Amino acid sequence: MRYYGCEIFNGGIQMKVVILAGGFGTRISEESFLRPKPMIEIGGAPILWHIMKIFSSYGFDDFVICAGYKQQVIKEYFANYYLYKSDVTFVFSDSGKMIVHNNESERWRVTIVDTGYDTMTGGRVKRIAQYVENNTFFLTYGDGVADVDINKLLKYHKSHKKILTVTAVNPGQRFGVLGLDKEGNINRFHEKRSKDAELINGGYMVAEPQIFDYIEGDSTFLEKEPLERLVKDGQVAGFQHDGFWQCMDTQRDKEKLELLWLDNKAPWKVWK
Repeated sequence: MRYYGCEIFNGGIQMKVVILAGGFGTRISEESFLRPKPMIEIGGAPILWHIMKIFSSYGFDDFVICAGYKQQVIKEYFANYYLYKSDVTFVFSDSGKMIVHNNESERWRVTIVDTGYDTMTGGRVKRIAQYVENNTFFLTYGDGVADVDINKLLKYHKSHKKILTVTAVNPGQRFGVLGLDKEGNINRFHEKRSKDAELINGGYMVAEPQIFDYIEGDSTFLEKEPLERLVKDGQVAGFQHDGFWQCMDTQRDKEKLELLWLDNKAPWKVWK
């Protein structure tokens, strides 16, 4: 069954896609002092838009954006989305009438939630609990793109029956480390050390509402105590992704993604 072009789960309600977009983006401060990191552009569109297009290409169009730092930039972007994506004629002789041409229509439903200025990642997730209405939901960061097969990810999550499934990737760099056993379960999570292997949490997660019970409040980092407790309780599955994944953590990362886009070699562009 489909719902506005999307698959139906959880008793007929379309699954929400929750995107963390409220942080300061201090490692890419060259641009984030003007706007939230998810609003930094790749190929003339915010990386947040690219992430939403990935999910939308699989039929998941209902988004909850966890905003915080400079949230007005995100709200203004979606409030004026048609203006940014269309040709426009302003008729000043007719009381400033505006005519929109070649309107690019998305089937998106976008809820932007003020999750607080200083709130940590876990706290932001807990603050949107009411918007997922006790249903399974996708969860990802607002600064990473990948060619993850979203349908396979969801199927994997459903088959493993865990509270959380994370997409495990191997970027050969920093971030928190995952241990993945032969059955596809995460059996270890901690901050990366020099001696560690290189499987990391690449975002693109699927969560059950029980995850909120593992988050204490605004000061909670999702990547620390909640994930560590979930792993200890045997409630995290790892969906290994061997394809493309790249976060936009620094200006150098942004330039890499920009070049891939401009050369028409962007692996994450899974939409037409």
